Amino acid sequence: MENIISYFTSIPPAHRSAFLVNGIVFFWLIENLKPLYQFGYNKFRHAGINIFFTVTTILVNFPLAFMLLRVSDWTQTHDFGILNMLPAGMPLLLFAFIGLLVLDFVGAYTIHFLEHKVKWMWRFHIIHHTDTYVDTTTANRHHPGESVFRLVFTTLAVLVCGAPMWLVFLYQSLSVVLSQFNHANIVMPAALDRILSYLIVTPQMHHVHHHYVLPHTDTNFGNIFSVWDRLFGTFSHLDADKIVYGVDTVMDSAENHDIRPLLKLPFGPYRIMPENKI
Repeated sequence: MENIISYFTSIPPAHRSAFLVNGIVFFWLIENLKPLYQFGYNKFRHAGINIFFTVTTILVNFPLAFMLLRVSDWTQTHDFGILNMLPAGMPLLLFAFIGLLVLDFVGAYTIHFLEHKVKWMWRFHIIHHTDTYVDTTTANRHHPGESVFRLVFTTLAVLVCGAPMWLVFLYQSLSVVLSQFNHANIVMPAALDRILSYLIVTPQMHHVHHHYVLPHTDTNFGNIFSVWDRLFGTFSHLDADKIVYGVDTVMDSAENHDIRPLLKLPFGPYRIMPENKI
């Protein structure tokens, strides 16, 4: 555990980028071997659109990342946050696990839930849901505006948690890889997927969230850990052969597979999602 702490305390930016790039490449290749769905789409063009939004997210997060560092340093200096209330001498592995849970709940599940419930947030988050060919690159398909308030909640999570920076970097690295995993267009044995879904968010679990109509669109908000959806009653299941990707208010391919209208979408008229669809 000490080696992990040492590594993530001073992890080079190049290594952090490698988690992103290598994760995309790894799952992208696996998708070609045995995909869950045969989309019949231009995989490179589709990836190009989503990678564009990946780049914009990086450009937004980079200059704002100092907030994470400042807040983390402040919590360590002032012994603030949940982790700093824990008994001294706690095993590092348990300490890290508790920290990851707090960061995941506040910085991922909570903001994701709000993005589906608060209209102005949904206007930005909807870009993520407009993808009708969900694969591993979809994990990074976020409007630049969404990237801003997601980072604000990540910062809030660090404050509430009292997380040291090594734990923040560890969480972000795990988040990148597991998000690419649970968006990936891959086939997993049903029993394995079901067992894993009691701890982490699996492809089958998260793909239900990308079903194009309510109520399934408003379920399975988890990022790394699946416990939050089961605990707060936002878990749902839908057989893979019934899932239709996208969001029913933006199903025109000319709109949802073109960068320009996607960037403008949050600033257009609000689109109401019909209730109680299946």
